[in-house]
Amino acid sequence: MEYLWAFLVGGLLCAVGQILIDYTKLTPARILTAYVVTGVLLSAVKLYKPIAEFAGAGATVPLTGFGHLLAQGVEKAIAQRGFIGIFTGGITSASAGITVAIVSGLLAAVIFKQKDK
Repeated sequence: MEYLWAFLVGGLLCAVGQILIDYTKLTPARILTAYVVTGVLLSAVKLYKPIAEFAGAGATVPLTGFGHLLAQGVEKAIAQRGFIGIFTGGITSASAGITVAIVSGLLAAVIFKQKDK
């Protein structure tokens, strides 16, 4: 059942994004940003954690999960370091994912040739 709920919740998040792309004039970048901000806001009002516990990777892998991760990191850093945690918490908590994205992008750029359009 865990796999089914992860699939359904993750699929729902993706379907909403696709609907926004198809039926609005929002750019994909704005939709992605909105997903991250939505994850932060839902985390701030304590609604995202129960969703993540219920749906597992279906809620933590999409960009809303990244926003939730940033918000958790800030909350933890504020508790440990005070005011400076506002600036350091999000980056610290998401540093592994950010590093993997940068290194993967670099490797893809080195390995594959760019094609002109």
